[in-house]
Amino acid sequence: MRTSTAGRVGQYAALLAYLLFLAFPFLWLVSTAFKPPRELGSLHPTWIPKDPTLANFRQAFDEQPLLHAALNSLIAALGAALIAVLLATPLAYVMTRHRTRLARAATGWVVVSQAFPLVLVIIPLFLVLKNLRLINSVPGLVMVYVVWALPFALWMLVGYVRAVPPELEEAAAVDGAGRLRTLVSVTAPLLAPGIVATALFAFVTAWNEFFFALVLLKTPEKQTLPVVLTHFIGAEGVADLGPLAAAAFLATLPSLVVFAVIQRRITGGMLAGAVKS
Repeated sequence: MRTSTAGRVGQYAALLAYLLFLAFPFLWLVSTAFKPPRELGSLHPTWIPKDPTLANFRQAFDEQPLLHAALNSLIAALGAALIAVLLATPLAYVMTRHRTRLARAATGWVVVSQAFPLVLVIIPLFLVLKNLRLINSVPGLVMVYVVWALPFALWMLVGYVRAVPPELEEAAAVDGAGRLRTLVSVTAPLLAPGIVATALFAFVTAWNEFFFALVLLKTPEKQTLPVVLTHFIGAEGVADLGPLAAAAFLATLPSLVVFAVIQRRITGGMLAGAVKS
């Protein structure tokens, strides 16, 4: 009994330490964003600013076009998430329900594609977009994000489709529903948590992505928020720490808000009770 209690206490302690490890960068970022310059240069930094200020936020908006960059990031992230989900949902259904050689080959492609580093694929993507005249454009960036997110989105949705009982689709077929009607009216509602989770993954990945945006977007008015954040670092590598922290804090808020709003739907378990054993 004592061993079991000690083990449980150790597990909770390890979990708490892990949570603190994950939260430390964000908490320090928030603290830095509200510190005045003299506290940022202090030899004895503190967690809580002694004299909190909003000057870093005002300076960040004055120095860089954060709102326009955030709009570009939002368009790219929403477009990539929507297109990736629309493509991945029927593909995942076909790959799961029809175990053909083509489906197995597609599954292998999903796994292998995740092993390619970004540096290896950027040159072919750049040449393709150049031929399509989509270099330095947000639509071109959306296409790249969709291609990059689609394999993992397929992998996620395949698992959710497998969790949908085939008996429900068989019952719909007995009632006269076709494949498309079954997918839209029966399977898709049960896949809602998986679709939301996949869209969230694609959105957050595109929102935080830096490398593709840096290479493909050249003019300042087309750049996304992660690229604009690098402008707070001077030519000699010296960062304007206060405004940079303020801008980075604002850049993380959309991801946090999205998680807070839809987390219940992701973990809701809409399949619970769908079929009685």
